Amino acid sequence: LAGEYRAALAAAAAEYGRETKVYLHWSAGHYGQFWSDYHVQIDKDGEIYVIADGALDDVLAATYRRNTGSVSICILGCYDATTNYLGQESPTPLQIDGMAQAIAALCNGLWLTIDKQRVLTHGEAADNEDGIEPHDPYGPRSTCERWDLEYLGTLESPKFHPWSTDGGRGGDVLRGKANWYRKYWEEQGGTPNA
Repeated sequence: LAGEYRAALAAAAAEYGRETKVYLHWSAGHYGQFWSDYHVQIDKDGEIYVIADGALDDVLAATYRRNTGSVSICILGCYDATTNYLGQESPTPLQIDGMAQAIAALCNGLWLTIDKQRVLTHGEAADNEDGIEPHDPYGPRSTCERWDLEYLGTLESPKFHPWSTDGGRGGDVLRGKANWYRKYWEEQGGTPNA
């Protein structure tokens, strides 16, 4: 699926002087509550859904001033999450694994390297951690207005710490897992594309 939209997404992103991006979100809603703001959504059981007609080049309202030429992936849940507690509907291990697989498959289809320049959590994008600055910072290192997936509540990513450099931020863990899936699929003789 992603390969079908590779050229259109790349052209749209190029109009803004950048590459195609993949943005990672949580819905701040409930498990099973789907949204029209995200292209790909992952429910509590890890099931991956491509929303509407699957048009990955649709410009959705997911990431402030960054939606054109991007694809958004969202974990459903995290209602009432705080920087100290991710709530009763925190990311499940199956959702985290599903998101990593979705990242790897999309990036395979879009021919993207899985790194922070191209795959960012909403919190990382909100603070312009990829070096482009389409807006003032509003993420976990500044106003904390958006801090999606800054931490995952797992052993690998146990707490809110946006200045960490030990690989324990949520985006670091998700990109690491996605790269693992990419390598595993290549070694198995196939590279699934979303």
